[in-house]
Amino acid sequence: MSDDTLLRLAATIGARKDADAATSWTAKLLAQGPDKTAQKFGEEAIEAVVEAVRGDREKLTEEAADVLYHLLVMLASRDVALADVYAELDRRAGKSGIEEKASR
Repeated sequence: MSDDTLLRLAATIGARKDADAATSWTAKLLAQGPDKTAQKFGEEAIEAVVEAVRGDREKLTEEAADVLYHLLVMLASRDVALADVYAELDRRAGKSGIEEKASR
């Protein structure tokens, strides 16, 4: 994996926004709207948590990939660019989590 794997995936998701929902899982998810993409993200996050608790590294890896994909789909459904998320992470860099939370 290279550093731009998520950027490539986000671009692919963006390109599929207008694809045929009969032939693209991404287009099908996006066609169902932001509420459904958020629900699907939540389901995948729960599955990842379950595998983390179970301690199955292989299944956790698979579920984590699903979580990242569905997070990007959810962001796309609300027109939030991955670049904006990266910018927010960069803004927080160098601050402790405690300091960052106190600033909100």
